[in-house]
Amino acid sequence: MNTPLTATAPVPPAALDILSPALVFLLACATGLTVAALYYNQPILGILSSEFGASPTEIGRIPTLTQLGYTAGILLLAPLGDRYDRRRVILVKLVLLAVGLFAMALTQSLAQLCAASVVIGAAASVAQDCVPAAATLAPEARRGKIVGHVMMGLLLGILLSRVISGSVAEAFGWRTMFVGAGTLVVALTLVMQRRLPAFVPTTTQAYSALLGSLFTLWRRHSGLRRAAIAQGFLSAAFSAFWSTLAMMLHQPPFGFGSAVAGAFGLAGAVGALAAPLAGHFADRRGPEPVTRLGAVLVLLSFVAFAIAPHSLWLLIAGTLLFDLGVQASLIAHQSIIYGLEPAARSRLNALLIGGMFAGMSAGSALGSFALAQGGWRGVSLFAAACGLAALLTRIWPGRQD
Repeated sequence: MNTPLTATAPVPPAALDILSPALVFLLACATGLTVAALYYNQPILGILSSEFGASPTEIGRIPTLTQLGYTAGILLLAPLGDRYDRRRVILVKLVLLAVGLFAMALTQSLAQLCAASVVIGAAASVAQDCVPAAATLAPEARRGKIVGHVMMGLLLGILLSRVISGSVAEAFGWRTMFVGAGTLVVALTLVMQRRLPAFVPTTTQAYSALLGSLFTLWRRHSGLRRAAIAQGFLSAAFSAFWSTLAMMLHQPPFGFGSAVAGAFGLAGAVGALAAPLAGHFADRRGPEPVTRLGAVLVLLSFVAFAIAPHSLWLLIAGTLLFDLGVQASLIAHQSIIYGLEPAARSRLNALLIGGMFAGMSAGSALGSFALAQGGWRGVSLFAAACGLAALLTRIWPGRQD
């Protein structure tokens, strides 16, 4: 990766006084489209279970492995954005993502599903190269708001992916979903190659030293540790909900199909629209109040689910509120870490998002276990405990960096 992909000279970020709205939109679309690949499998788990003859526990490995692949991709690959031209890193990972999506469409066994899921997860970490790219190009006074716009793309991708996947799978088959997704990633790669500027690396460290610096950054910045831990708890609640929702809605008293399970993403998408507002508020008033409010919304939503587990209207309203809480907290946590050490933004972001997706991986596994042991009320109580833990992490006194 030492040779440039094109002859285009890197553009020093300091020379880009204004990040164009078109480039912000492109980064938001890229972030949303690539992170969506992580969630196409969730509304169709029931279909996959029937087709491959897998038990709920076995098929539950698919979203867990996808999240683990993403976590590994963030920790092992995202730091390359500080060492190499971030544009080149993004393009290479987009190609790998397209390959993984097409491979998923061709799978013929549960083992192949698992392998393709890991590849998709690792390559989809390209979404977390786009976010620090926006933070690097943005003027400092507008960084929170611009990152919020890009993160809105990411969050909409997470939520609307379920709507699209559930509907396409029900109408045309689940393999069609992955073929279409791979085709869109190929098209995105061509657009990004033409429109994305090159970046000047901020470090010359060898890869081994670059990975070692992750531990140094983790020890050095208490703000990073608190942000990653709190967001990890919130993400565990988020993932426990979304990875079990389709199975819960498929059972009595609801009896809904994959399209309805996917449509719940529309409720969560409303919350994603508030991401730029959360970034703007963090720019003006500071991020700490946003992190605490987000945790409170998650806690209250899941307590309500536990009290009335069969209320459809409460389920819809709570989905909107807890997604808003998770997303607003993420924007605020990114505002915190991007101000810690500008030359290490890719690595700081890797640690934050690594903590977030480690929480998601745990949430997928523990959410499935809670559903099997305690039904939907068990999932809700587990997620409420995660929200409380996140709130305590933000409230607990700690030294400031």
